[in-house]
Amino acid sequence: MIVDDIHRTHYSDQIHDSIVGEEISIAGWIEDIRNIGKMAFLTVRDVRGATQVIVSNETLKKAIDTPRQSAVIVSGVVQPSKSKDFHLELKAGKIAIVGEALHPLPIDPTGRVESGIDKRLDSRALDLRNPKTSSIFLLRSKVLDNIRMTLRSEGFVEVNTPKIIGSASEGGANLFGFEYFKKQAYLAQSPQLYKEQLVLALDRVFEIAAYFRAENSNTVRHLTEFLSVDIEAAFIDYEDAMDLAEKVIKNVFRLQMADRKDYALNDLSICRLTYEDCLEELRKEGEKLEFGDDLSDASLRTLGKLHNGFYFIKDWPVELKPFYIHEKQDNLRLTQSFDLQYGYLELISGGQGQLTL
Repeated sequence: MIVDDIHRTHYSDQIHDSIVGEEISIAGWIEDIRNIGKMAFLTVRDVRGATQVIVSNETLKKAIDTPRQSAVIVSGVVQPSKSKDFHLELKAGKIAIVGEALHPLPIDPTGRVESGIDKRLDSRALDLRNPKTSSIFLLRSKVLDNIRMTLRSEGFVEVNTPKIIGSASEGGANLFGFEYFKKQAYLAQSPQLYKEQLVLALDRVFEIAAYFRAENSNTVRHLTEFLSVDIEAAFIDYEDAMDLAEKVIKNVFRLQMADRKDYALNDLSICRLTYEDCLEELRKEGEKLEFGDDLSDASLRTLGKLHNGFYFIKDWPVELKPFYIHEKQDNLRLTQSFDLQYGYLELISGGQGQLTL
């Protein structure tokens, strides 16, 4: 319960030179307390960073008696700091304790003391306060927002397709089945058939959603539940689709590397290899592969060493791609298809299909 009527006015990243001398309020949890006698220094962390707070006089005892990781709201005046870690700080006038932490804590939320994965998951709320852990979620949110922005700028409409379905929407994957109102149902493993129908009216669509595949796998490369960015468009070919994928990737990098002076976006070039190019390169590396053979994990690792970073593999054989991928007109053994790789990891799979109404 909040014991004082204080409301947050700023996050940590909103404390700038322009508000020096102003009274503001921040909210977060106490990460560190350094008591030096007549005053103490608190580090208060929120989702966007940390703020140094100086407490003295009537707020001193309350601050040093408050356990670390307690949730607080602090009001005070912004002033320059002499700390090497903080350019500005907050001279506290009032501290409201929202919730006291109970010690001993099951894990160290700062990450200075490492814990096993089981303990971290048992205390996930505290684990998420570790900046290294929370940064994954913050980065993911920014990347997805950036992808949406890119696709909307290209005329795509965001859609939502069913996740409980009556039959498989795409071959080649095992489904999770269950009884649904006395009928057999499945968790969707792909929006493919829905996307193909949607583009007949909406032209360009995309969906960002979770899908489910009942794969008996213990690797992080084959998850049973995963987030997918699915795109479908009419009136483009598979080379256009690769152009779009390249634009999405480059825009994500442009967002994340904006502050990196040593990084140039022009350095991000994505080459396009054919399946047969890959076979030739692998043969030179001593691998005996024939046309129609799939590229194994070991083969992809070899290619990843030859092509640092992102690269496309296109024009796969018909037998290695789903039924809805169209053949190449000048070579019916090949499909108008592609995979985007990063090293040995497949990030995107796509191609040109054909619908008949």
